[in-house]
Amino acid sequence: MGKKSVKEDKSIYQLAREEADMTRAEASEAMDFVSESRIEKYESGRSPVQPEEVLAMARAYKKPGLCNYYCSHECPIGQEYVPEVEVKELAQIVLKTLSSMNSLEKAKDRLIEITADGEISDDELTDFARIEEGIDQISRAADSLSLWVENTIASGKLRKDKLEKARETIQKEET
Repeated sequence: MGKKSVKEDKSIYQLAREEADMTRAEASEAMDFVSESRIEKYESGRSPVQPEEVLAMARAYKKPGLCNYYCSHECPIGQEYVPEVEVKELAQIVLKTLSSMNSLEKAKDRLIEITADGEISDDELTDFARIEEGIDQISRAADSLSLWVENTIASGKLRKDKLEKARETIQKEET
């Protein structure tokens, strides 16, 4: 069994491995293609982690949020286009979503007025930006819900097969 690290400034990847209560050897075995020395290199910051390694860690450590962290913090494209998803409790996600949806419901008519002519004039810009922010809040809440689902599946509290079956049922009903 490996010894516990006393290093203070640990990477998110090392913290995730330690939270999963795995040594580097156990992590390497769980990830098949990633060696112990490779794990040490990216955990210490001496070598950049690769996307396929992050996917393997997310699965092995049961930490789906590692993928969003990588995309939003380390991938140049993701840093530009992928927002960091906040890990929240289900109740917080639902309340934020409903609050944002209520605000947008009130703004729906104004959005139609603004966009009806296909242009956004200077005097419409502030209202449009406010509505756009509301839509972004709903999008971020949806991302938080997706991460919550992934985390709940990874922790064994939600069965992926049952969720997928429910989704299939909904798709059949809609067609």
